[in-house]
Amino acid sequence: MISAVDLSILWPAFLAGLLVTATHVPLGIQVLNRGIVFIDLAIAQIAGLGVILADWSGFEPQGWGVQASALAAAIAGALLLTWTEKHWPEVQEAIIGTIFILAASGALLVLASNPHGAEHMKDMLLGQILWVSPSRLWPVAIAYALILAIWFALGERCGRIGFYLLFACAVTVSVQLVGLYLVFATLIVPALATRRYTRHRVAVGYAVGAAGYALGLVVSAWTDRPSGPAVVWTMAALGLALFALDWRRRALPEPG
Repeated sequence: MISAVDLSILWPAFLAGLLVTATHVPLGIQVLNRGIVFIDLAIAQIAGLGVILADWSGFEPQGWGVQASALAAAIAGALLLTWTEKHWPEVQEAIIGTIFILAASGALLVLASNPHGAEHMKDMLLGQILWVSPSRLWPVAIAYALILAIWFALGERCGRIGFYLLFACAVTVSVQLVGLYLVFATLIVPALATRRYTRHRVAVGYAVGAAGYALGLVVSAWTDRPSGPAVVWTMAALGLALFALDWRRRALPEPG
């Protein structure tokens, strides 16, 4: 059974998951369509490097200095990837991978002299979704609402630069809220699970993401396992089940 104490921790975490799902499902579908699956890892890692550099420089954790540093780093990375996609589209995925590994290695170099470096790196990868406070969700909700309003109003008309900048803003907020692993899972798993859908794809993707967070958090509470990995595995299992059901439905012969 889940106690009242568990619920008091789980409901803000679930709300955080819903907020991340709201922005990442439509952006993830676009990422999959563009064939740049690992862009989220690269941008998230660059934003994380910005957080680490701000912390190393003495800025207060969760303060505006850290937020500005993370956003500036992510936007710089997004603009760089916009430029490389324009000039070398045939090797864009390889460039994204190289930038990711450079940002990850840079974070390790900066953290090498920090006695809490391993803990900082773990927090960036796994996140601390269970410790999200309700008061922290309001500015996140406002930021996501603006991102969604721009995306649904303009869509493809945002262009390459507009898409990358919106993506950078969304990932910058998300990676500090739920960690890099959940950012990647929320972007890619619902998009993969619904890739053969021609109708209601975003809505079904939202359902996969929301159910993944809800069930994953419950599993985490019941088994006393880390919440981030539990949500990732649960969401992946739901996505695989949905894809298998859809594949079986399409494989059945038409009646008559």
